Amino acid sequence: MFPIRDHNPSGRTPYVTYALLAINVIVFISYYPLLSSNAQAAAFFNDYGLVPSAFSEGRAASSVFTSMFLHGGIMHLAGNMLYLWIFGDNLEDEMGHAKFLGFYMASGVGAALAQVLSNPDSGIPMVGASGAIAGVLGGYLLLFPKARVDVLFIIIIIFRIVPIPAWIVLSVWFGLQVFSGASTPADVGGVAYWAHAGGFIAGLALVVPLWLKRGGPQFWERTHGHPDHPEAHYRLSQSRIPRAGRRR
Repeated sequence: MFPIRDHNPSGRTPYVTYALLAINVIVFISYYPLLSSNAQAAAFFNDYGLVPSAFSEGRAASSVFTSMFLHGGIMHLAGNMLYLWIFGDNLEDEMGHAKFLGFYMASGVGAALAQVLSNPDSGIPMVGASGAIAGVLGGYLLLFPKARVDVLFIIIIIFRIVPIPAWIVLSVWFGLQVFSGASTPADVGGVAYWAHAGGFIAGLALVVPLWLKRGGPQFWERTHGHPDHPEAHYRLSQSRIPRAGRRR
């Protein structure tokens, strides 16, 4: 299942979201040639990715920030940018540009610290924007739990787009991160599940003051759990392929 869009385009231009998308893509392009060599890629990620053991020893503190803008491959980048594209604009609309940028970076720091705490002796570098973006998902869940998100389900050869409330999509996503983190050995490389879970919790916690300022439960009653502007409606174009009757 892949979220592909929500039904709530922002009420104003999300300049920070666009800038973050552009920066991540530009940074990736700048070092993409290194990925053709395992040795060069490993050296680069060790220098600029977050290595928990080095951070625990008080070295490479700046890697908490540099690691947020690095990705291990095209699909890694594309998946993260898709989530930021879908969920970032509404949060930026609600917070304002500067506060959203601070929120994004703080969520990334929270995600990095969660990954370090999960295995402080690890020498495996962590890279990716997914921890910061997980914070965006946590904030979105608190502010817009009933916003509709179109999810693409792929079951073997069956493709179907289903609109699902954000609280279901994001709660399932968070549950998968916790389950996967708990069932994956700490010294195995791969997905930084605890960074995802930590970023999500950090983002949700950071948005609580804004939610309370808006009225808390009264904010949900006023907005019905949706962004406070008209919902977009999408309609798929009708297929030009003629329907075939049944054969006997």
